[in-house]
Amino acid sequence: MNRWTATGHLTKDPKLLESDNGTAICTLRVAVKRAGKHGQDGYFDVKCFDAQARACVDYLKAEREVAIDGRLMFDEFQTDDGGHASRVYIVAERVEFLAARNRSTGQATEEAPQKEPAAPAGEARDAHAA
Repeated sequence: MNRWTATGHLTKDPKLLESDNGTAICTLRVAVKRAGKHGQDGYFDVKCFDAQARACVDYLKAEREVAIDGRLMFDEFQTDDGGHASRVYIVAERVEFLAARNRSTGQATEEAPQKEPAAPAGEARDAHAA
């Protein structure tokens, strides 16, 4: 089983890229609060694709609360100096837009989130296809 589900807030605005074949790719950086009194945030890189990527870029900004359901992806690559490196990131199969955060308190605001189009789960692609 390969599942990753969490809620957190965006640490910066989403970034939209496009592959050579025209696939929209959105990268997100999400901070997730760890459980416990003295928990620290964990930071995760997330990628989503196609219609979901475009919706994230159109509707999300830094500090916005999100819920993400997806899977972990392990990527190995060669660095510019010829060495080998690896990274783990999340491929989002579903991104839910939650309440916006109040910058002064860090708490979610009471305003209801806008109704955004949801991308069908089948539109999320494998990161290596992009």
